[in-house]
Amino acid sequence: MIKNDLFLRALNGENVERPPVWMMRQAGRYLPEFMEIKKKYDFFTRCQTPELASEITVQPIRRFGMDAAILFSDILVVPQAMDIEVQMKPNFGPYLPNPIRSIADVDRVVIPDVNKELDYVMKAIAMTKEKLASEIPLIGFAGSPWTLLCYCVQGEGSKTFDKAKEFCFTQPEAAHQLLQKITDTTIAYLKAKVHAGVNAVQVFDSWGGMLSPTDYKEFSWQYIQQIIDALKDLAPVIVFGKGCWFALGDMAKSGAAALGVDWTCSARNARYLSGGNITLQGNFDPSRLLSPPEEIKKMVTQMIRDFGKDKYIVNLGHGILPNVPVENAKAFIDAVKEFRP
Repeated sequence: MIKNDLFLRALNGENVERPPVWMMRQAGRYLPEFMEIKKKYDFFTRCQTPELASEITVQPIRRFGMDAAILFSDILVVPQAMDIEVQMKPNFGPYLPNPIRSIADVDRVVIPDVNKELDYVMKAIAMTKEKLASEIPLIGFAGSPWTLLCYCVQGEGSKTFDKAKEFCFTQPEAAHQLLQKITDTTIAYLKAKVHAGVNAVQVFDSWGGMLSPTDYKEFSWQYIQQIIDALKDLAPVIVFGKGCWFALGDMAKSGAAALGVDWTCSARNARYLSGGNITLQGNFDPSRLLSPPEEIKKMVTQMIRDFGKDKYIVNLGHGILPNVPVENAKAFIDAVKEFRP
């Protein structure tokens, strides 16, 4: 039994004494203890070494005592397992030297044995569970098929993902084949994570907002729906689509346990668009963590009042920024823990 099950109860839609809190990207780059590890090991070494990944996962829990931990990893370990080369270049970000641009490229992409190719993730889960000692739940995650396609086709990060969109619009058959391969791999990967011990999973559709509502249904949502259908009876599924406020109505009927919301959508609109019955997660602007701690506390308290304490998980509207002072992150967490209705 998990001792602090606040997060799981909120996912289940139960009444709670206060909403639970965690932060996207809480394991990582804003913490001095993480930076010490970063000096010694490159990015994918940190992801692929279970001892390092599990240590990084629990660092913020030791410091701040969030209500859930999220496994330190990266969405791009999935393409790597599918035999697509992914590098992480310092001061640049992800780089794929052989981007997918044709049906022949798609044909070469493999659907891997996730227990073999991503065994290091499962080992990291086991080690993390041991460190957490049933105190709080552990979240596993994956990128959405569309978001992974963006990197696989573009070959790097982008403000527009124009090459990814061109590929989908000029070679839709090839695009759908690639999306299905990513979806099948992701389902197997998340099932393996649940089997290894994670208590909930989150799908990150970081680039969903790049698509029009019509294109979103075709190139993103139908594949996320497959993932939800395959996982929802095994573990609660959270779907976070950045910039995807227009899809909240469809998302709410999907069988997902909760929906992530970014900071461009107000609590009131998010409740209205999602029908008011599903647990929502979000949506503090990560840049607002650069405000003075006292101001952060006031804003977080107001955010909880806006969303309501039930069917709500306090989080950021995207990942925490590297330049956020540690005391500001602490103010964010403390404001939730000190909240009284």
